[in-house]
Formats: sequence, structure tokens, C-alpha cells
Amino acid sequence: MKAYVDENCIGCGLCASICPEVFEINEDQVAQAVGEICEATEDTVREARDNCPVDAIHTEE
Repeated sequence: MKAYVDENCIGCGLCASICPEVFEINEDQVAQAVGEICEATEDTVREARDNCPVDAIHTEE
């Protein structure tokens, strides 16, 4: 699985709080996917994607 955050991110930090192993807020105050997505984190990546208030997180299986 791969994840990315698009330009719609508002930097709310929800994804980083749900899945800090994969998402972080960068110096521009928006989220980015930085961590390795392994089988153990796939469910929380999907949870972060599904709860993003602006649908800025996308995944590829």
C-alpha cells in the first residue's frame, strides 16, 4: 500500500494523531506521508484516510 496527501490538506493533524507511524505535519504545517506502510499499519492508514475532513489522503493498494 502507498499513501499520499494532496494539496487540499489543511494541516489539522488528525491523520498524524490516528497513525503517527506514517503521517506527520511538516514545516509547511500540512501533513505528509513519511513512514513505511506495512501490514500492521494498513488499517490505521485507511482510518486516517476515511476520517480526513477534506479528503486529502489517498491510498493505492
